Amino acid sequence: MGVLLAWPRDSWRMGSPGHRGVPFQGIWAPEGVPAPAVDTPRSCPRRHRQGTRTPIATSTGRIDSAGGFCYQESAQLGAATRNRWVRWSTSGDTVELVEESLDVNLLNNAVRLRIQGCPFLPGGIHLCEVQSHLVVLLLTAQTVHRLLLPHPARLYRSELITESQVQSVFTDISKIHIRDPSNYYVIPSVPGLAPNSVASAAWLSSEGEALFALPSASGGIFVLKLPPPDAPGSVSVVELKQSSVVQRFLTGWMPTAIRGDGGPSDVPVSLSVHCLDHDAFLFALCQDHKLRMWSYKDQMCLMVADLLEFMPVSKDLRLAAGTGHRLRLAFSQSLGLYLGVYMHAPKRGQFCVFQLVSTESNRYSLDHISSLFSSQETLVDFALTSAEIWALWHNEENQTVVKYINFEQNVAGQWNQVFVQPLPEEEVTVRQDQDPREIYLEYLFTPGRFSNAAIQKALQIFSQGTERHMDLTWSELRKEVTLAVENEFQGSVTEYECSPEEFWQLQVEFWSKFYACCLQYQEALSRPLALHLNPYTSMVCLLKKGSMSFLVPCSLVDHLYLLSNEHLLTEDDAAIFEDLEMSRDVVCLVQCLRLIGESISMEMAFIMEMACSRLQPPEKAAEQILEDLIANDTENVMEDIHSKLQEIRNPIHAIGLLIREMDYETDADMERGETPHLALRMTLSQLFGSSTAAHVVCGGVAKICTVRFLLCRDLLILQQLLLRLGDPMVLGGGQLFQSQQDLLHRTSPLLLSYFLIRWASQCLASDVPVDTLESNLQHLSVLELADTTALTPHKLVSGPQTIVELFFQEVARKHIISRLFLQPNTSLAETSLNWPHLITSIVADFLPLLWPSNPSFLFPECLMGSCQYTQLQEYIRLLQPWCHVNMGSCCFMMGRCYLVMGEGHKALDCFCQAASEVGREEFLDRLIQPEEGEVVSTPRLQYYNKVLRLLEMLGLPELVIELATLAIMESADDWRSQATLRTCIFKHHLDLGHNSEAYVALTQNPDPSRQLDCLRQLVVVLCERSQLQDLVEFPYVNLHNEVVGIIESHARAVDLMTHNYYELLYAFHVYRHNYRKAGTVMFEYGMRLGREVRTLRGLQKQGNCFLAAINCLRLIRPEYAWIVQPASGAVYERPGASPKRSHDGECMAVPTTRQIEILELEDLERECLLARIRLTLVEHDVSAAAVAGNSTPEETVSLLVRAGLFDSAITLCQTFKLPLTPIFEGLTFKCIKLQLGGEAAQAKAWDWLAANQLSSLVTTKESSATDEAWRLLSSYLERYPSQNSLYHRCVINKLLAHGIPLPNWLINSYKEVDAAELLRLYLNYDLLEEAVDLVLEYVDAVLGKGHQYFGIEVMRTASWWVPGSQTPGEMPCDSSLSQLYEKLNDKMEDYQQKVSVATMERLYCRP
Repeated sequence: MGVLLAWPRDSWRMGSPGHRGVPFQGIWAPEGVPAPAVDTPRSCPRRHRQGTRTPIATSTGRIDSAGGFCYQESAQLGAATRNRWVRWSTSGDTVELVEESLDVNLLNNAVRLRIQGCPFLPGGIHLCEVQSHLVVLLLTAQTVHRLLLPHPARLYRSELITESQVQSVFTDISKIHIRDPSNYYVIPSVPGLAPNSVASAAWLSSEGEALFALPSASGGIFVLKLPPPDAPGSVSVVELKQSSVVQRFLTGWMPTAIRGDGGPSDVPVSLSVHCLDHDAFLFALCQDHKLRMWSYKDQMCLMVADLLEFMPVSKDLRLAAGTGHRLRLAFSQSLGLYLGVYMHAPKRGQFCVFQLVSTESNRYSLDHISSLFSSQETLVDFALTSAEIWALWHNEENQTVVKYINFEQNVAGQWNQVFVQPLPEEEVTVRQDQDPREIYLEYLFTPGRFSNAAIQKALQIFSQGTERHMDLTWSELRKEVTLAVENEFQGSVTEYECSPEEFWQLQVEFWSKFYACCLQYQEALSRPLALHLNPYTSMVCLLKKGSMSFLVPCSLVDHLYLLSNEHLLTEDDAAIFEDLEMSRDVVCLVQCLRLIGESISMEMAFIMEMACSRLQPPEKAAEQILEDLIANDTENVMEDIHSKLQEIRNPIHAIGLLIREMDYETDADMERGETPHLALRMTLSQLFGSSTAAHVVCGGVAKICTVRFLLCRDLLILQQLLLRLGDPMVLGGGQLFQSQQDLLHRTSPLLLSYFLIRWASQCLASDVPVDTLESNLQHLSVLELADTTALTPHKLVSGPQTIVELFFQEVARKHIISRLFLQPNTSLAETSLNWPHLITSIVADFLPLLWPSNPSFLFPECLMGSCQYTQLQEYIRLLQPWCHVNMGSCCFMMGRCYLVMGEGHKALDCFCQAASEVGREEFLDRLIQPEEGEVVSTPRLQYYNKVLRLLEMLGLPELVIELATLAIMESADDWRSQATLRTCIFKHHLDLGHNSEAYVALTQNPDPSRQLDCLRQLVVVLCERSQLQDLVEFPYVNLHNEVVGIIESHARAVDLMTHNYYELLYAFHVYRHNYRKAGTVMFEYGMRLGREVRTLRGLQKQGNCFLAAINCLRLIRPEYAWIVQPASGAVYERPGASPKRSHDGECMAVPTTRQIEILELEDLERECLLARIRLTLVEHDVSAAAVAGNSTPEETVSLLVRAGLFDSAITLCQTFKLPLTPIFEGLTFKCIKLQLGGEAAQAKAWDWLAANQLSSLVTTKESSATDEAWRLLSSYLERYPSQNSLYHRCVINKLLAHGIPLPNWLINSYKEVDAAELLRLYLNYDLLEEAVDLVLEYVDAVLGKGHQYFGIEVMRTASWWVPGSQTPGEMPCDSSLSQLYEKLNDKMEDYQQKVSVATMERLYCRP
């Protein structure tokens, strides 16, 4: 990337820093991309514009040339072609076209076209602009071509371009057919082109015809005309000859030779064309030193001028052919047409400027304006305006020389010097203590020193062509270079061991070899080909092979310092300051600085560089350099400086003036300007927004800082010399020592500021992934800085991007452009861009944004927003020791960097240091702006809150706790802030598992509501972590009821089997010896388990809960051993609980009061028994869990009976005083089923039989399950007697109801208890035979036979009687019944007889 400096004399006037000129930057454009074909032509309206061109011969004999084309509206602020142009270069049969823009990044903007076998004429590329097309006219040695491309104004939907990337006019060039007959023609061989001709011209006529002018072999001008692309027609050829005004009209390929009488001396060596409405003037500068003007319309020569009349002529010059002459035109609407002619002569040259003058009779003549003599350098190209000549030479050392002159105002003919960036140093100095690889890589890849193309070509050669390295990024290229050199180095080392010195020397050897290769290609690619001058914007560019550099004006300070001694001595003092004495003082002061700078060796310069880099005082380094200068002064430089100082009238004043001119310190209001109106804002949205513009502006800044760093260094050394001399005469008489010290301390920060900006201009920005940028954007949103710098992901750029370029593109450009276009009456149609003024203003406004001692903090803020943390750290490191502005903001930025690097405690220290500057710095003030609706606290507390949010988002709880603890000391009188900070401390202590610290923070919270929230969170979190011991053992001073309420609410709101809040609450009360509360909790827990968790595990836990409750009550004195029955259904009023609704959706009324029920120890024991029996039931039959969990005792008995658990059922009935009837009925039914069932029922019955305790369970083969079941029933009847034989009756009823014969044991048992009821049951179920047998047996028992079976005591006398109602009546008709009747009747008659006998005996035996 080349850097050139120019100084127009009209910008030499000193002013404030905001109005200084700045140096320009050369820009390397990217290599063109192949594009093999061309577009279809379209209609061409009639206004046009030509481009400029110039040739230069290379060492290979192939002529390379370059040129450029400017759009007519490139200077209009509201045009689509604003700041846009096309440059081209040719080499042999290849042409490369590149469209450039300062405003937008153009996509597909480069094309390389090759016409095989047809080398391009030097300067044979001409571009013309029409209403809807950009027409490219190409001239080769054998053919002419016309390419039609879309005009940028018609390429986009609207003329206003607001996107950062747009398509170039070359995007669709692949659709063009280059051999299209209507746009392509082969130059006929007769009359043919002049041999060795380099002149050519091309233009469009007002009718849209393409015309090509070439020198003919006959000495005239050969004009070839292509018809308009949208109109039919044939190609025509015209030859203009000097000897005759009669035209020779040729058509097609007619083989006619037209020979004139003009000799070879009148062959044109340079052609230019000036277009009129319906004509075109062709100007031919010929070998015979004459200038001829032709009218194409009239086909005649209108003027011949002998240019030797305007220069010193010798006979040798008149006879020699003028092959080195050059011709340029410049047209001005107000001044007319200017002609610039360069007359080449051996060892000298002369520029002549003429103005074309016409008379009434249509005659033309030349008005001589100026003659300017040039040096002996070889002219490469020159450009002409209506006031200036810009010239490009090669001197004897093959170095590029660029100069310019104002030919109207410069009477003395003195050319102004333009400083061209020199080539890199031929050798790189590497000290023994340095790593050669690092030094060479740093030197090679410093931005602006070597181009990407040069390094890639050197890499290709160095790698011996094994690999092609194309389209590599800057970082990829660095890796490839390192790998290639290291491979070459390792491949050449044959010895396994070598000393460190030998290893170092070999490294230097191979790296210097690669560096020499890069230097060779850089020199070849830096060779200039042409000057490109935009007449609309006054922009001047230096075109090179595949690249270009920009020329911009600069300030007086840089001009004086860089000016050569001979020019400095001839400098006009009046052009510097109005005060001539002050001007002379400044010139003498600069001469002293130049003497010092020329005497400083590389080692001395390195001392100052290291002092600035290592944060050492520059004054000390300057003093050391001065001592070295004095010690090594072999040429008496110190005496020359001392004599020059004697000439300065007031050195202190002159030094102060120089310092003021270099100081860019401004006030705070420069950072942000007003917002322009919408139309202007939309127009300005992309002004200077391309990466090319960023390279130009930031390169200019880098050049300024480089020059002024050296100037400040020399100035510091000079001031040290003044202090050492201490001569009152030298100091201007009455200057004070304090004034010297003040200037010294002002110069030192100035030097460090330029050193810092120069470092930033060379520091590359890191590539950041998009996800990292998005994460960083979230962090900035916490700080509410996301919209401050309008951050966007990095755009793709062709080369390395420095952090200064990043800052300009992302942030600074918008601020600068807004400031420059704040005039409310700005008209977009009338506003035109002037390159020297605009680039000067932009750089002058950009430097204050970078200036370290200004209040603006946008640059570090942009680095933070773009994730350039390593660069930001180094920037602040270089800044902090000496810059006392934005110290707090720098500390904050450093803290952000430490956070990203994982050094949290260092970050916290930085944040705390920054807190002391809150309220004093603009950046920190923006940081603490309160949100909408936020309670405003003190600035420092707002700052702490923002930092705490950032630390919380990054997940750094320890740092949050530490910072919040510090912030509490700032909030002594603000209880709301204290509550917030205490809550924050509590939260993060809890997250870290610091339970005790979290509890302490909770108790210190002054806000009761926040305290309760923290307490609730503490309970939940410790429960989830199973850290229940801490939770139980905390003292909870004045918070006991709140803790209980929180645990109760959570216990009643969550799943019982997942969380253990009831057990926690039980432990909580037990730990505090509150056993009644503990028992109440466990009893409620057990009740809910029965209702809500109807599983085996739930019933197990329920039983344990009831046991725990019983144990608690047993630990209390009997009179206090009671609890309150929990609410039925566990309906508790919980905050946030949804309302209960009925089946139709209506809200159910919540009962406001309920009856309080007291439960004593006995009640709990019964509930415990019930729970245990339920568990037994479920263990026996898991399917019963769904209904057994909350069943009543009666329901549980039924379930037990159904399951066959009769012992448990009896126990339950006895406990709850329930009748045993359901048990006997159930057992009887099971006996019936067994008796009627098969073997499967028998086998299944053993399970429930085994669950009941029999005194002697018989499991032999002779005993069946049925037998055991009957035996169990029998044992129950014996074991559990009932009043009125209720259980017997229900068993018999069950058996008889199912038609089962009564077993003998049951009959015998019931006969003994209640025979009459048994008889009644027989009769009820129509069992007459059994009833008769029973009556017969009973009568016998009454009569004394078997009376023990009926429970009748032994009778001494017959005192029993049988009721008469039971005696038989009439005999039934049925035979079977008649038999029973007879038996019964017989028995009754016998009974009656015996009763009668007994009665008589009793009667007659009475005494």
